[in-house]
Amino acid sequence: MENPDSAQAMQLDHATIVTAELDSARRFFVDVAGLTQGARPPFSVDGYWLYANGRPLIHLIDATVPAATGRTAPRIDHIAFRLESAAEWRALLGRLHAHGVDHQTAHVPQMGPQEAQAQLFVALAPGVVVEFVTALHHAQP
Repeated sequence: MENPDSAQAMQLDHATIVTAELDSARRFFVDVAGLTQGARPPFSVDGYWLYANGRPLIHLIDATVPAATGRTAPRIDHIAFRLESAAEWRALLGRLHAHGVDHQTAHVPQMGPQEAQAQLFVALAPGVVVEFVTALHHAQP
């Protein structure tokens, strides 16, 4: 039986790359790396989601928007880990609270059959961000 308090079931979800060379990066990942350009939620900044095995593995974001304080562009923006259950999400929140780790939350809107997602961001140091993501219904109280 899995222990929901551990990170054993967590998976790497995606990597986000911020670049002013959005189209050339997309061409590289599609034409050379073999990923497929796919659907992307209606965010306020331009970008692409590139898929492998039906999952958006690489998120490309246009670097023409001003970088957040302490962050440079272009850059690999963050890594993200997916949590597949409400128990894993609650355990993560408990560990963050127990260790006094500040974080920010956000939501990814529903897109077709892809349900809405909850995101939690932890800034480890300037320019070093870790995201945790789960289905929005797992993050509801």
